[in-house]
Amino acid sequence: MAGLLAARVLSDFYETVTIVERDELGDDPVYRRGVPQGRLIHALSARGAQILDELFPSFLDELAAEGVPSWCDGDFSKLSITIGGHQMVRSGKSVLDPITMQYPSRRLLERDVRRRVRDIANVTTLDGHDLLALTATSARDRVTGARVTCRSTGHESALTADLVVDATGRGSRTPVFLEELGFGRPRQNELMVQLAYVAQLLRIPKGVVEQYFTAVMPVAGRPRMLGLIGYENDTWMFAVGGMAGLEPPRQLAEMLQFVEDFAPAALLDAVRDAEPLGDVVHYRVPSNRWRRYDTMHRVPDGLLVCGDAVCSFNPIYGQGMTIAAVEALVLRDCLSRGTRNLPRRFYRAGAKKVRLAWQTAVGSDLALPEVAGSRPVSMRISNGYLEKVMTAAETDPDVAQQFLRVVGMIDGPTRLLRPGFVGRVVKANRHRQAHDVMGLPESMTTA
Repeated sequence: MAGLLAARVLSDFYETVTIVERDELGDDPVYRRGVPQGRLIHALSARGAQILDELFPSFLDELAAEGVPSWCDGDFSKLSITIGGHQMVRSGKSVLDPITMQYPSRRLLERDVRRRVRDIANVTTLDGHDLLALTATSARDRVTGARVTCRSTGHESALTADLVVDATGRGSRTPVFLEELGFGRPRQNELMVQLAYVAQLLRIPKGVVEQYFTAVMPVAGRPRMLGLIGYENDTWMFAVGGMAGLEPPRQLAEMLQFVEDFAPAALLDAVRDAEPLGDVVHYRVPSNRWRRYDTMHRVPDGLLVCGDAVCSFNPIYGQGMTIAAVEALVLRDCLSRGTRNLPRRFYRAGAKKVRLAWQTAVGSDLALPEVAGSRPVSMRISNGYLEKVMTAAETDPDVAQQFLRVVGMIDGPTRLLRPGFVGRVVKANRHRQAHDVMGLPESMTTA
């Protein structure tokens, strides 16, 4: 996704764009060996959807025409989200503008983006090729292209380029290439989370599950989670996972047992009665990892790194595709001001966007005592306030909608600090405390 979106932007500024792709890809939505996590659960954030529709006009309309479900009316009965032990309000609508969340499968989403990019006249895709090395000037101050090899024949060839963009993901070898060129490696920020998760694609008849999206996130003392998302053609993805080294089972019946102490009963019943499509798929993510290209003293001209190759997050927060899309807009903005000092400008501007997502992911992970890491005072204060926000989101649709707008990267985190919003949070928490002291249910009113 990062490479496709970068190619879309580059096509507006360069005469030709060549995508070097390791897999052989056709026109059908398929799972790719080069994206092993593509078989697991995915959700496209509201901001990610906005950017796709900006880069590819009417893209969201096309998804809707393909039967992709969409939450766009703000009706909270169609979502079931539990964060930090707080279940978000389950009924009513907010007066705030609702966000739009569409739920395409990863393979359909990527196929549609790939098809749009391939329709661009000056973009060529070189399928079935691996990157061997970067090429550079004799002074080693500029990258001039790459050497690639055909996976089926072993034939090697050289590609020259004014700009090379590395979107090869978490396993990117650019740090090695930079070291070989004499620039050294970027330093890394890393938080070990030891996430393992498994997913099962299902077919569930229309109307059996009322919610488009169900998520129960981990809490202190229970570093386990689950998700169920409805995709196109009555297909659903059910996933369970564990953090801090907790391993989930790899059979559907055992997956249900793994989460039955906190999963909604209706969800368990629906999954038990569903038709499995294929096998259970598993994946591990050891850490959040941010390669700090923005802090390097020297970087070569002619080379940019984006997507997971820069920063890969704990995937349970659904930030990866959106950050790749945001970086595509950063690239567009940088190129609109010319190519002078492009890498430095891109890395610094991109880091400002990445930092917000990084703080969200790392702050949420460190809310779990099972995750080892430093917890500065600022993070403890932030997490303490978010606990209050989520308490308010249990009963206040406006608080819930604003929280989703921040999580969906439509609004910045400072929106949660506006006086009117803070007032609603305080009011809801006082109401909750009063009911807790008196032992009254939330639905009962008191004078």
